[in-house]
Amino acid sequence: MSKIRVLPEQLANRIAAGEVVERPASVVKELIENSLDAGASRIEVEIEGGGTRLIRIIDNGEGMDEDDVLLCLERHGTSKIIADADLEAISSLGFRGEAIPSISSVSRMTITSRHQSAELGTIAILNYGKLYKVHETGCTKGTIIEIRNLFGNTPARRKFLRTKRTELSHIAEIVKNYGLAAPETSFTLRIDGKQTLMLDANQSLEQRLGSILHYSGEFIPVEYSEPGSSLPRLSGYLVPPDQPIKGSARIKILVNGRSVKDRMLTHGVAEGLRGFLMKGHNPAGLLHLHLDPAEVDVNVHPTKQEVRFRRSRDIHQLIVQAIRQGMQEYQQTIKNSFFTPPAVQSGTTSAYREPLPPSHPVQPRKIFPGPTKQEPPQQPAFSQPAQPATAEPVVPPPSEPSRPQQRPASPEPETVFNSQPPQGHGLKVIGQYDNLYIFCQSADGLIVIDQHAAHERLLFEKLKQQFLHGTIARQTLLFPETVELSVADTQKVEQYGDEIDKMGFTIREFGGSSYVISAVPALGNHLTPSELFLDILEQFGSSESGKRKGSLLEDVLASMACKAAVKAGDALPPEEIEALLNNMAKADLFSHCPHGRPVLKQFLASDIKKWFHRT
Repeated sequence: MSKIRVLPEQLANRIAAGEVVERPASVVKELIENSLDAGASRIEVEIEGGGTRLIRIIDNGEGMDEDDVLLCLERHGTSKIIADADLEAISSLGFRGEAIPSISSVSRMTITSRHQSAELGTIAILNYGKLYKVHETGCTKGTIIEIRNLFGNTPARRKFLRTKRTELSHIAEIVKNYGLAAPETSFTLRIDGKQTLMLDANQSLEQRLGSILHYSGEFIPVEYSEPGSSLPRLSGYLVPPDQPIKGSARIKILVNGRSVKDRMLTHGVAEGLRGFLMKGHNPAGLLHLHLDPAEVDVNVHPTKQEVRFRRSRDIHQLIVQAIRQGMQEYQQTIKNSFFTPPAVQSGTTSAYREPLPPSHPVQPRKIFPGPTKQEPPQQPAFSQPAQPATAEPVVPPPSEPSRPQQRPASPEPETVFNSQPPQGHGLKVIGQYDNLYIFCQSADGLIVIDQHAAHERLLFEKLKQQFLHGTIARQTLLFPETVELSVADTQKVEQYGDEIDKMGFTIREFGGSSYVISAVPALGNHLTPSELFLDILEQFGSSESGKRKGSLLEDVLASMACKAAVKAGDALPPEEIEALLNNMAKADLFSHCPHGRPVLKQFLASDIKKWFHRT
């Protein structure tokens, strides 16, 4: 007698439910997708008891007649695909025809639907997969599906559910994701009779995304497609990397209107934001990938949350390029808001207070007294940039009194404002705080700049361009230095010898594990050669695992830039501050250091007034 048997339909549906219906949120997802496929412009979701007591989905879509209501209860009953060719280019959200029979096999289901052209609707009542009653009824156009007592006949499945709060958060996430995928559709979520989410169809996509992320600031727009073709195309909005987002916000990714989870896409986003996002921080926003349906396979996961791409490497590169382009355009936007020439800023009223003529000297306002003669001189926490004793005299504007070439032996009280007018960068330097932060006055308020992070970004971009062109300047050492390397470091020298040479190091074997350093990158000539070289080797080792070569080299160059940049505690003379600001105003990328830390922060005049209740 044969051991192989064909499973009964009811048992087969329960097995399918184990794949499709993982939790109440899975039910919400499948039913919302059906509503969107039906062309609904309004979808209401009602939840009770964390989704196990009641799930009700109400839509105003196309609706079904009695024959379609009965056929949708059959396994693999679908209107989305007909032939094999349809499976190769799926444009709908649902297509298998498994969701409704699978859900009905583990719940008490009621379907009420009325076609847009019908006068009456149809109601079908099922009890754990068995059709109990079907008849005509009066109802609104569209479809209402009620799911009660989910997993009532499979109590073991209920034991695997999380807390009510966790399950509700998954449901809310599904509604939000499809609210972003279909901005022309209004969504309402009610939990235990209380409305917790309302997404109006009149909202713009930016407004809808802002309400979902609880973010009210400006977004970074992303819009990119391959040259000469409309598809593939990436569009969306990113939250600026230095903006805090409440809650566990993550990047939301859509593919042809479908919310998906894909490591390759997420990695492309992280790679595009490389150098702008700090380690341990996550990107936030929405990205929508538009593809030819034939280029993506959505039939690789039971819940259709994962997809496969025909040209995954090209898609990854498109995402990286799109985000990098969006960030470069964002740099230009903030550059125009921070570094504006004074002539453009002033208009009819000047944003800057010009110094008085020499006949009316300005009395400096004291902020911190100078050190006493008995104590060693200390740099005040907040001061104007000091000129070193060897600095050349700075020629002041004609209308400004001449300043001394260097500080007097007995320090004078510091002043709040630098008397120099704005330079080419359009900012007025106030002073240096804690020998780390540069305070500047702009037309809109106060700008604080991290001198180390700013210099590090500028050096990194310069190093990267020089490395790509093989032109990193090197400084020959008068006295070459010998270093002893470990076995691991020796292997790194052999593996990355060409890259190390392009970075400006000249090294050679001296026998055994000894190497001689005879030249170093010119920007690091103030550092100990062996210290700089060993730090570079350490970066090669720590960054190697799981990274492509380009990312690895960027990490090494970022480390070199960090070593060579001005440090916290360095008192910068005025000409160095001016040079730093001018270079920032000219740079294509300047808002974040290579490790993702923000370079500058703006405090608007209106915000400052609010702090002191002057509004």
